[in-house]
Amino acid sequence: MNANKDLSGDLHTLLAIAREGSLAGAARRLRVNHSTVFRRLGAIEARLATRLFERQGGSYVTTAAGEDLLRTAERVEAEMEALERRLSGRDLRLTGSLRLTAPDDIAEVLLMPLLVLFRQSYPEITVELVIDNRMLSLTKREADIALRPTREPPESLSGRRIATLASTVYCGGDSEIPAPGELAGRRWVAWDEGAGPPGMTAWLTRTVDRHAVGYRSNSLLNQASAVRADLGLAVLPCFLGDADPGLRRVMDPPEDLDTGLWLLTHPDLRRSARIRALVDLLYSHLRTLEPRLNGASNR
Repeated sequence: MNANKDLSGDLHTLLAIAREGSLAGAARRLRVNHSTVFRRLGAIEARLATRLFERQGGSYVTTAAGEDLLRTAERVEAEMEALERRLSGRDLRLTGSLRLTAPDDIAEVLLMPLLVLFRQSYPEITVELVIDNRMLSLTKREADIALRPTREPPESLSGRRIATLASTVYCGGDSEIPAPGELAGRRWVAWDEGAGPPGMTAWLTRTVDRHAVGYRSNSLLNQASAVRADLGLAVLPCFLGDADPGLRRVMDPPEDLDTGLWLLTHPDLRRSARIRALVDLLYSHLRTLEPRLNGASNR
């Protein structure tokens, strides 16, 4: 048992060093200190009598032997993750924990009332909500369920499309609504460069000069706050902007800003009772919000 535990720990250490390219990065990934990673690597190399990494310009680069070992480590990691998913997918108990991930705006505006209802219905299930704008890996169990806006969900995932998610341009409640031809000359609030949804980013690139963007944020909730503070116009989801009395629509939602709102999970987890319970509850209740999601209900 201890030998298996040591082997698993060794593989995780080597993979972390290779993926981060440094001991400090590996330590952060593994949530240990730098000296622990240094000591583990030294012990592994001593036991194998083989150097697995070389220092090059402050980075750790795998040797030929290291590359060979890492290929095996990645296969073992993938097989263990697949086994864990299959076993979790057979869990018929309405107890335990699960991880749900969603962007901040969806989590705050749409999810919280439903998670309260889920807690009341299934008190033995603990939900861990991971608020992140990135698409976390459901294959690697970074999350069990994702509620995401996307036009094309990954084919490797099992999903339910809830509704069309519309977005449009908003200004502050006390601001004068600009005419369509005046948009390019106004100040704008936008995503951090490279961080926004592709459809929204493409629309902004076509419509707005990048020099007109005076404020950037990786949070739609924060962007809405910036618009209320009169820092500029912003493209926001209608369910967020329409519900805020401090914001006003500038225009009807353009179709090329439409995306889909999806509930996603890994196919291996579909039979898990607790995951199915949350997916079913979220889907049934979010479907009733379709007029808010697709922009048809303006306030």
